Amino acid sequence: MSVFRSLLFMLILLVVTPPYTLCVLFFWPLPHHARRQSVVPWVNFTIWLVKHVLGIPYRLLGGENIPAHACVVLCKHQSAWETLMLQEVFKDTVFVWRKEIKYLPFFGWALAVTPMIETDRSASKSSLKRLVDQGRDRLANGYTVIIFPEGTRSQPGSKNRYKGGGALLAVQTGTPVVPVALNSGEFWGRNALFKTSGTVTVSVGPAIDPAGLTANEVLSRAEAWIEAEMIRISPHLYGSAA
Repeated sequence: MSVFRSLLFMLILLVVTPPYTLCVLFFWPLPHHARRQSVVPWVNFTIWLVKHVLGIPYRLLGGENIPAHACVVLCKHQSAWETLMLQEVFKDTVFVWRKEIKYLPFFGWALAVTPMIETDRSASKSSLKRLVDQGRDRLANGYTVIIFPEGTRSQPGSKNRYKGGGALLAVQTGTPVVPVALNSGEFWGRNALFKTSGTVTVSVGPAIDPAGLTANEVLSRAEAWIEAEMIRISPHLYGSAA
Protein backbone atom coordinates (compact mmCIF):
# COMPACT_ATOMS: atom_id res chain seq x y z
CA MET A 1 0.00 0.00 0.00
CA SER A 2 2.84 2.40 0.82
CA VAL A 3 4.38 1.73 -2.58
CA PHE A 4 1.08 2.54 -4.33
CA ARG A 5 0.60 5.70 -2.27
CA SER A 6 4.13 6.91 -3.01
CA LEU A 7 3.87 6.24 -6.74
CA LEU A 8 0.48 7.96 -6.96
CA PHE A 9 1.86 10.98 -5.06
CA MET A 10 4.80 11.32 -7.46
CA LEU A 11 2.60 10.83 -10.52
CA ILE A 12 0.19 13.57 -9.48
CA LEU A 13 3.03 16.02 -8.80
CA LEU A 14 4.70 15.20 -12.11
CA VAL A 15 1.46 16.05 -13.91
CA VAL A 16 0.57 19.17 -11.89
CA THR A 17 3.92 20.86 -11.15
CA PRO A 18 5.30 21.70 -14.64
CA PRO A 19 2.27 23.64 -15.95
CA TYR A 20 1.77 25.34 -12.59
CA THR A 21 5.41 26.45 -12.53
CA LEU A 22 5.08 27.98 -15.98
CA CYS A 23 2.15 30.04 -14.69
CA VAL A 24 4.12 31.12 -11.60
CA LEU A 25 6.96 32.44 -13.77
CA PHE A 26 4.65 35.20 -15.01
CA PHE A 27 4.61 36.60 -11.45
CA TRP A 28 8.36 37.36 -11.59
CA PRO A 29 8.00 41.15 -12.17
CA LEU A 30 5.49 41.57 -9.32
CA PRO A 31 6.26 42.60 -5.68
CA HIS A 32 7.56 39.77 -3.53
CA HIS A 33 4.34 39.35 -1.52
CA ALA A 34 2.48 38.64 -4.75
CA ARG A 35 5.25 36.27 -5.83
CA ARG A 36 5.09 34.45 -2.50
CA GLN A 37 1.31 34.10 -2.74
CA SER A 38 1.58 32.71 -6.26
CA VAL A 39 2.92 29.38 -4.97
CA VAL A 40 0.43 29.02 -2.09
CA PRO A 41 -2.19 27.05 -4.10
CA TRP A 42 0.47 24.51 -5.16
CA VAL A 43 1.78 24.24 -1.59
CA ASN A 44 -1.72 23.76 -0.15
CA PHE A 45 -2.53 21.13 -2.78
CA THR A 46 0.72 19.27 -2.07
CA ILE A 47 0.05 19.41 1.69
CA TRP A 48 -3.35 17.83 0.99
CA LEU A 49 -1.62 15.09 -1.02
CA VAL A 50 0.86 14.44 1.80
CA LYS A 51 -1.96 14.07 4.31
CA HIS A 52 -4.48 12.12 2.24
CA VAL A 53 -2.51 10.31 -0.46
CA LEU A 54 0.72 9.54 1.39
CA GLY A 55 -1.14 9.33 4.70
CA ILE A 56 1.41 11.42 6.61
CA PRO A 57 -0.51 14.02 8.65
CA TYR A 58 0.86 15.55 11.85
CA ARG A 59 -0.05 16.32 15.43
CA LEU A 60 1.03 19.70 16.75
CA LEU A 61 2.37 20.13 20.27
CA GLY A 62 3.08 23.56 21.75
CA GLY A 63 0.93 25.47 19.29
CA GLU A 64 0.43 28.11 21.98
CA ASN A 65 4.16 28.95 21.63
CA ILE A 66 3.76 30.19 18.06
CA PRO A 67 4.08 34.00 18.10
CA ALA A 68 1.45 36.16 16.42
CA HIS A 69 4.25 38.10 14.72
CA ALA A 70 7.26 37.24 12.58
CA CYS A 71 9.97 35.14 14.23
CA VAL A 72 13.03 33.03 13.43
CA VAL A 73 12.28 29.29 13.53
CA LEU A 74 15.16 26.89 14.16
CA CYS A 75 13.90 23.45 13.22
CA LYS A 76 15.13 19.87 13.22
CA HIS A 77 15.58 18.68 9.64
CA GLN A 78 14.97 15.03 8.72
CA SER A 79 13.18 15.09 5.35
CA ALA A 80 11.48 17.16 2.67
CA TRP A 81 8.22 16.77 4.63
CA GLU A 82 8.87 19.79 6.85
CA THR A 83 9.65 22.09 3.91
CA LEU A 84 6.00 21.69 2.97
CA MET A 85 4.11 21.17 6.20
CA LEU A 86 5.74 23.94 8.24
CA GLN A 87 4.12 26.36 5.83
CA GLU A 88 0.80 25.32 7.37
CA VAL A 89 2.07 25.41 10.96
CA PHE A 90 3.53 28.91 10.63
CA LYS A 91 1.98 31.82 8.76
CA ASP A 92 3.77 33.70 5.94
CA THR A 93 7.00 31.72 5.88
CA VAL A 94 10.21 31.90 3.91
CA PHE A 95 13.01 29.35 4.09
CA VAL A 96 16.76 29.62 3.95
CA TRP A 97 17.74 27.39 1.03
CA ARG A 98 20.84 26.55 -0.98
CA LYS A 99 21.01 28.71 -4.07
CA GLU A 100 21.74 25.65 -6.24
CA ILE A 101 18.16 24.47 -5.76
CA LYS A 102 16.82 27.18 -8.06
CA TYR A 103 18.38 25.39 -11.02
CA LEU A 104 16.21 22.29 -10.52
CA PRO A 105 13.62 22.06 -13.31
CA PHE A 106 10.16 23.39 -12.42
CA PHE A 107 10.31 23.03 -8.61
CA GLY A 108 13.50 25.06 -8.33
CA TRP A 109 12.30 27.60 -10.87
CA ALA A 110 9.12 28.22 -8.87
CA LEU A 111 11.14 28.67 -5.69
CA ALA A 112 13.37 31.19 -7.45
CA VAL A 113 10.32 33.38 -8.06
CA THR A 114 9.53 33.57 -4.34
CA PRO A 115 11.43 35.72 -1.80
CA MET A 116 13.30 32.81 -0.20
CA ILE A 117 16.72 33.46 1.35
CA GLU A 118 19.65 32.13 -0.64
CA THR A 119 22.75 30.77 1.04
CA ASP A 120 25.57 28.32 0.42
CA ARG A 121 27.29 25.65 2.46
CA SER A 122 30.17 27.90 3.48
CA ALA A 123 30.24 29.69 6.80
CA SER A 124 32.19 32.62 5.39
CA LYS A 125 31.59 36.15 6.57
CA SER A 126 30.10 37.10 3.20
CA SER A 127 27.67 34.17 3.35
CA LEU A 128 26.55 35.04 6.87
CA LYS A 129 26.21 38.71 5.96
CA ARG A 130 24.03 37.81 2.98
CA LEU A 131 21.84 35.63 5.19
CA VAL A 132 21.44 38.40 7.80
CA ASP A 133 20.79 41.10 5.20
CA GLN A 134 18.14 39.08 3.37
CA GLY A 135 16.67 37.78 6.62
CA ARG A 136 16.38 41.28 8.05
CA ASP A 137 14.43 42.35 4.95
CA ARG A 138 12.07 39.35 5.13
CA LEU A 139 11.39 39.84 8.84
CA ALA A 140 10.70 43.54 8.29
CA ASN A 141 8.13 42.54 5.66
CA GLY A 142 6.30 40.28 8.11
CA TYR A 143 7.70 36.89 7.08
CA THR A 144 8.66 34.19 9.54
CA VAL A 145 12.10 32.87 8.59
CA ILE A 146 12.55 29.10 8.89
CA ILE A 147 16.11 27.82 9.14
CA PHE A 148 17.42 24.28 9.53
CA PRO A 149 20.50 24.89 11.70
CA GLU A 150 21.92 21.43 11.01
CA GLY A 151 22.31 22.53 7.40
CA THR A 152 21.36 19.17 5.93
CA ARG A 153 18.95 16.41 6.84
CA SER A 154 19.90 14.18 9.76
CA GLN A 155 19.04 10.52 10.10
CA PRO A 156 16.41 9.78 12.77
CA GLY A 157 18.23 9.05 16.00
CA SER A 158 21.23 11.22 15.13
CA LYS A 159 22.17 14.88 14.91
CA ASN A 160 24.45 17.04 12.81
CA ARG A 161 26.47 20.00 13.99
CA TYR A 162 24.28 23.05 14.55
CA LYS A 163 25.31 26.19 12.65
CA GLY A 164 24.80 29.71 13.96
CA GLY A 165 23.43 31.69 11.00
CA GLY A 166 19.85 31.69 12.24
CA ALA A 167 20.85 32.63 15.77
CA LEU A 168 23.01 35.46 14.40
CA LEU A 169 20.03 36.75 12.41
CA ALA A 170 17.87 36.69 15.54
CA VAL A 171 20.43 38.53 17.68
CA GLN A 172 21.15 41.22 15.10
CA THR A 173 17.45 41.90 14.47
CA GLY A 174 16.17 41.38 18.03
CA THR A 175 13.76 38.69 16.80
CA PRO A 176 12.58 35.81 19.02
CA VAL A 177 13.77 32.32 18.14
CA VAL A 178 11.24 29.47 18.15
CA PRO A 179 12.78 25.96 18.36
CA VAL A 180 10.95 23.09 16.65
CA ALA A 181 11.48 19.35 16.99
CA LEU A 182 9.89 16.75 14.71
CA ASN A 183 10.20 13.12 13.66
CA SER A 184 9.29 13.28 9.97
CA GLY A 185 12.23 11.09 8.98
CA GLU A 186 10.57 8.06 10.51
CA PHE A 187 7.97 8.16 7.73
CA TRP A 188 9.62 10.14 4.92
CA GLY A 189 13.24 9.08 4.78
CA ARG A 190 16.08 11.08 3.34
CA ASN A 191 15.97 10.68 -0.45
CA ALA A 192 13.44 7.87 0.04
CA LEU A 193 11.40 6.95 -3.01
CA PHE A 194 8.75 5.20 -0.94
CA LYS A 195 7.20 6.77 2.14
CA THR A 196 5.49 5.10 5.10
CA SER A 197 2.11 6.26 6.36
CA GLY A 198 2.01 7.60 9.91
CA THR A 199 1.51 10.69 12.01
CA VAL A 200 4.46 13.04 12.40
CA THR A 201 4.88 14.82 15.73
CA VAL A 202 5.72 18.52 15.41
CA SER A 203 6.64 20.10 18.75
CA VAL A 204 7.05 23.88 19.06
CA GLY A 205 9.07 25.15 22.00
CA PRO A 206 8.86 28.40 23.97
CA ALA A 207 10.32 31.41 22.17
CA ILE A 208 13.86 32.43 23.10
CA ASP A 209 14.30 36.17 23.56
CA PRO A 210 17.73 37.08 22.13
CA ALA A 211 18.01 40.29 24.17
CA GLY A 212 21.31 40.31 26.08
CA LEU A 213 22.44 37.01 24.55
CA THR A 214 25.15 36.19 22.04
CA ALA A 215 24.39 34.20 18.92
CA ASN A 216 26.21 31.20 20.42
CA GLU A 217 24.07 31.38 23.55
CA VAL A 218 20.85 31.54 21.52
CA LEU A 219 21.98 28.62 19.38
CA SER A 220 22.95 26.55 22.44
CA ARG A 221 19.56 27.11 24.07
CA ALA A 222 17.69 26.19 20.88
CA GLU A 223 19.84 23.11 20.30
CA ALA A 224 19.42 21.93 23.90
CA TRP A 225 15.63 22.25 23.70
CA ILE A 226 15.35 20.56 20.29
CA GLU A 227 17.56 17.60 21.15
CA ALA A 228 15.88 17.09 24.54
CA GLU A 229 12.50 17.16 22.83
CA MET A 230 13.67 14.62 20.26
CA ILE A 231 14.32 12.21 23.14
CA ARG A 232 10.77 12.80 24.35
CA ILE A 233 8.97 12.37 21.01
CA SER A 234 11.20 9.56 19.68
CA PRO A 235 12.47 7.70 22.76
CA HIS A 236 12.89 4.48 20.74
CA LEU A 237 15.54 6.23 18.62
CA TYR A 238 17.07 8.74 21.02
CA GLY A 239 16.87 6.72 24.24
CA SER A 240 20.60 6.05 24.26
CA ALA A 241 21.23 9.79 24.08
CA ALA A 242 19.28 10.27 27.28
